[in-house]
Amino acid sequence: MIDGSAMKFAHLHVHSNFSFLDGGSSIADLVRTAAAHGADAMALTDHDNVCGAVDFHRVAQEYGIKPIQGAELTLVGGRHLVLLADGPGGYENLCRLLTEGHAGGERGKPRLEHHYLENFSDGLFALSGCRRGDVSTMILRGDERGARRCIDFYREIFADRFLLEIQPAFLPGDRELHRVIRRLGKEMGVEVVATNNVHYADKAGFPMHDLLTCIRNRITLYEVARERPLNAENYLKSPRTMCRYFRSFPAAVENAARIAAACDPALQLGERRHPSVDLPPGITPEEQLRRRAYGGARRRYGTVDARVQKRLEHELSVIFQMGYAEYFLLVEDVVRFAREKGIRHAGRGSAADSVVAYCLGITDVDALERGLLFERFMSPERGERPDIDIDFDARWRDEVSAYVFAKYGREHVAGVATFQTFRARSAVRQFGQAMGYDVDELDRLAKRLPAGSDAADCRELVRNLPECVNEEGEGWERYEKLFAVVARVAEFPRHIGTHLGGLVISDRPLQEITPLQRSAKGIMISQFDKDGVEDLGLLKLDLLSLRTLSVVDDAVRNIQGRDPGFSCSGVPMDDEATFSMIRRGETLGVFQLESPAQRALQSRLGAEELEDLICSVALIRPGPVQGNMVEPFIARRRGEESVTHIHPALEPILEKTYGVVLFQEQVIEIAVQVAGFSPGEADRLRRAMSRNRPGEEMERLGCLFVSKARRRGVAEGAARKIFSYVSGYASYGFCEAHAAAFGALAYETAYLICHYPAEYFAAILSHQPMGYYPASTVANEARRRGVSVLPPDINQSYEDFVPEDNGRSIRTSLSRVRGMDGGSLREILHRRPFSSFSEYLRETTVRRDTTERLILCGAFSSLHCNRRALLWRLTASGRDLRGEVGQVTDFTATEKAQWERKILSMDVREHIMSFMRSDLARRGIIPAASVQEVSGGSRIRSAGIPVRPHRPPTKSGRTVVFLSLEDETGLVDVTVFPRTYAEYGHLIFSDVSSPLVIEGRVERRGEGVSIIADRMEVLSG
Repeated sequence: MIDGSAMKFAHLHVHSNFSFLDGGSSIADLVRTAAAHGADAMALTDHDNVCGAVDFHRVAQEYGIKPIQGAELTLVGGRHLVLLADGPGGYENLCRLLTEGHAGGERGKPRLEHHYLENFSDGLFALSGCRRGDVSTMILRGDERGARRCIDFYREIFADRFLLEIQPAFLPGDRELHRVIRRLGKEMGVEVVATNNVHYADKAGFPMHDLLTCIRNRITLYEVARERPLNAENYLKSPRTMCRYFRSFPAAVENAARIAAACDPALQLGERRHPSVDLPPGITPEEQLRRRAYGGARRRYGTVDARVQKRLEHELSVIFQMGYAEYFLLVEDVVRFAREKGIRHAGRGSAADSVVAYCLGITDVDALERGLLFERFMSPERGERPDIDIDFDARWRDEVSAYVFAKYGREHVAGVATFQTFRARSAVRQFGQAMGYDVDELDRLAKRLPAGSDAADCRELVRNLPECVNEEGEGWERYEKLFAVVARVAEFPRHIGTHLGGLVISDRPLQEITPLQRSAKGIMISQFDKDGVEDLGLLKLDLLSLRTLSVVDDAVRNIQGRDPGFSCSGVPMDDEATFSMIRRGETLGVFQLESPAQRALQSRLGAEELEDLICSVALIRPGPVQGNMVEPFIARRRGEESVTHIHPALEPILEKTYGVVLFQEQVIEIAVQVAGFSPGEADRLRRAMSRNRPGEEMERLGCLFVSKARRRGVAEGAARKIFSYVSGYASYGFCEAHAAAFGALAYETAYLICHYPAEYFAAILSHQPMGYYPASTVANEARRRGVSVLPPDINQSYEDFVPEDNGRSIRTSLSRVRGMDGGSLREILHRRPFSSFSEYLRETTVRRDTTERLILCGAFSSLHCNRRALLWRLTASGRDLRGEVGQVTDFTATEKAQWERKILSMDVREHIMSFMRSDLARRGIIPAASVQEVSGGSRIRSAGIPVRPHRPPTKSGRTVVFLSLEDETGLVDVTVFPRTYAEYGHLIFSDVSSPLVIEGRVERRGEGVSIIADRMEVLSG
């Protein structure tokens, strides 16, 4: 039947955790177990996907096991069929069938029509599947005639490559099922094959698989369901065990081995599959790129002098050598499209290390002027694909994406997948419910865990975070079993998602290389993530969306309403008012500079030029903070500490960062200038160190660095000291090219805030949620700067926030009203203006609850000032609406403010804390603005709404909480050290963000002022 040398046994029906809630082991665990059993080959057959194929290929080869790629397809009617690719050709057909299956069913519920099998059967083995396969289902129903029809159907398509599966499931009816399968196979000339429908590596994996099954079916461990496995037999049994169980079916075991022998690895990793670009007749991609680069250089520099030419030729030679001329032309084409459409965009990341990218208009960072190293971006010695990231105005990113789809064809373009893993909160809720814990208590526990925290850290978090102690003051000991479970699934893929900006483009139809499936947004996405598609040789284009670009674009349009000639290109880069604002730490809303840590840095740093902002972007990161880089940098920048260099070669490299190693490019340059590494070798060194290698590996790298440096005349002691600096910083160094791109945008947004606050804050509010702070804090900052925030108005508000009164106020948008749907909003805008509330009721069909919220937040105040009376009119809508409303007492000012905050999730006109100010003053509680005037060391009490409490990494490694208190006068930053945090953490991270009274000591650093808290309480009354 099948040619090839027989193996003892090979598992051909195996599910990993990429079967998404139906596989209890990782690919690595499965392959490792198979290798321990002495297996020579193994198949991977996850449900309706090959998401794990690349990982499986690599891990299997590492363990000396032949990877056989397959999948268990779901057919119409919910029936299963296992398909195995005998090599690359069979894999192509498998991908096509999986794509058809996902196209034919609901999203997330693929269903393949049987007739597609006839078109794409070449190169595939078909196994009849588990008890949910067509043949077994018919037999278990007693429908032998139906089973024969199914066998005939599959045999007609796959010929002798269709086999009947038998599995040692130890389930009721197994013996009879096997007996009938063997008899039908013999009578109809179809071979039988032994499999085990594996879902976990060993028996110990059964409880996890059972739990995942419960989650998938939304039941608990205490409920009976037909989907739940009845025993722990679906593990990766050893060949000896399988042979022993099927001793009465020796041919079935032999057939498993023979199929494995007949199959070759399906993937061809590393083969380049890049698309072609449009070129003038007779011109090669390399010639076209040179033309475009030099043309751009003349536009950028005016003339191409020897320095520019030398750099361009160096970069072009590397690009040509590595075969990426078409990639650069493709990216330039996309950027050109955006520019012609007026879509704001900006290149970022290491691509800004390239002068070619600068000349092509891909980035606005001049790598030549900044002295940036091209090798950080591309290096033949490293041999990796260049990665060009471009940010687009978030509103139009999809239009750019649509251009790429239209240009290269939908068969050749798709989105890139991501695999969402379990995070702490979701894992606690889902596994806890399945394990039968109280749902309400699980919810309280989950809310106390930091957002985005790793599932593996649950146990440590609940032990160490004060807010995780429950209301009775008890710990969570009874949840130990739950914490152990969620730690095991921390890296398990939960479901497939869509990369925020990645598109994959191929020279061949993509469904020959990767299955495609529909995303939540409706576009087709690959079943591989960004690493997988690159391993498959596909070109990935990163078209990212950045809301800040949307904000800048809207702000500029708002400004042009009263200053038609305004353009960001005309913004002076040395505006003293802007830098003065930054030095005061008034950077709320400034891109990359608005966090409390950045505001504190700016109030101490004394920024005077763009270079300071670029360094700031790189400086406030976990690594520099933990590595104690911040304080030396500030001291040297302010002239309070002298700048010294261990070796003269370091001076030109570290001059702009005051002797501190801050950027990744500096690490490369130090290795080149001090130790004589080639640029490519130096970048490999940086990358090796950035992976935090263990001591032995780091020592080997250090010896290499020192020996090479000594040969260049550097003293051993100096060489070792330099390497200690480099190795210490390399693991968290920031890419200077990326920082330069972001630093320029940071200055641009700061300038707009400084000179056009109404226009800029209106734009920020229109694009919420975004940035570091919620809309309520942004609106408060606008008021602090003298810009009034007006309530929504049924006749004057629009879909977005808009500046009014020549930049002195901002009108709240109608879309900000909670529950406002698009249809109602469009109807209001189309039907207005309304001369009365009665006319509004007659002319619109807006839902009553939406109208009620419009009343309560003041949207009808220009038509009728009494909100309570309008509510009465609304409830009396069945009566004569033309009559006058009787005397109804309106809400108080405080009640109106409370309703506005509830409905709009922000304050308008006045901050909610302003209504408490007189009482707070009597209690000696001072506003945030007054804290700025208090001398350092003084004890004070202040009150406000806690904003963005967080626990960033610290130099000491201790858990310190940073937050801001917000009142009507602005923000004051608060630091909570471990002892105070232990006592009051439950107030800081409460489910309800109640105003807090904080008592503590004032700390002054530069122009920055904060409170070191030692007591706090919920503000009452």
